[in-house]
Amino acid sequence: MNKYKLTNVKIHIIALCLVIIAEFIGAKKLNVGFGVIALFPMLYALVLGGIMSFPSLEILKEKEMTKSANVLGVSFILIVSKLGTMLGPSIMKVFQEGWALLFQEIGHFIGTIIIALPIAVLLGMKRETIGATYSIDRENNLAIIYEKFGPESEESKGAIGVYIFGTLFGAIYLGLLASILGGTGFFSPLALAMGAGVGSGSTMAAAAGALIVLFPDFKDDILVFSGAANLATTILGTFICAFISLPLAERFYNWLEPRIGRRKKKNLDNQGGTSYEK
Repeated sequence: MNKYKLTNVKIHIIALCLVIIAEFIGAKKLNVGFGVIALFPMLYALVLGGIMSFPSLEILKEKEMTKSANVLGVSFILIVSKLGTMLGPSIMKVFQEGWALLFQEIGHFIGTIIIALPIAVLLGMKRETIGATYSIDRENNLAIIYEKFGPESEESKGAIGVYIFGTLFGAIYLGLLASILGGTGFFSPLALAMGAGVGSGSTMAAAAGALIVLFPDFKDDILVFSGAANLATTILGTFICAFISLPLAERFYNWLEPRIGRRKKKNLDNQGGTSYEK
């Protein structure tokens, strides 16, 4: 029991040190000529934590990382609870922004389920496809997956994989994407600002920062619309993902996987032929 407590203390001390280092570095914006790349403390902490988990360094053991994953699940539940308290005070603000903010949720179905899920199945992914494609897999989405399937499930592995990839490259990707789309002149700055609100604070800030560089006269409007869109996606998206996106993704996967999913060949000695199995 004492050993368990000491191990927990070690995990918390390491996490605290990572947070202090990441916050000390702070958010950085890099001008690359054709756009803006934004770097945030969460990115530093994730990279440093990944380096510390290398087995060759012997800083963290596998049991300690497993305990950290369990704490992570509890943290997600706390974040979702906090988001729930935002619904009451902010509900009128969401309605005032109009139907355009609500229609952006359609993109989550088209982008993640209709397009990404079939591609993942074609590439050979199995049930981790459900967690990876039912949403953009931010903190609130991970909490939903953890609650329904458990932290050790294949669905949770797919979701956490997309979460890590989005944290590492999401801000950079959306910052560059906003710069490229804004530079074409085909889209309104306000439409791009609304598109920046995908439910992630870091990616929203990166995209909004890039848009402000391109459209300095619309600075205040870009911040307002991107923030409102992010709020709508975070709050409403949580319920949509829980009651619509996740069941839809699971049923679509169950229907699609037997038809286009990859199989492993297995020769049957007693039949002299070839069969296929998942």
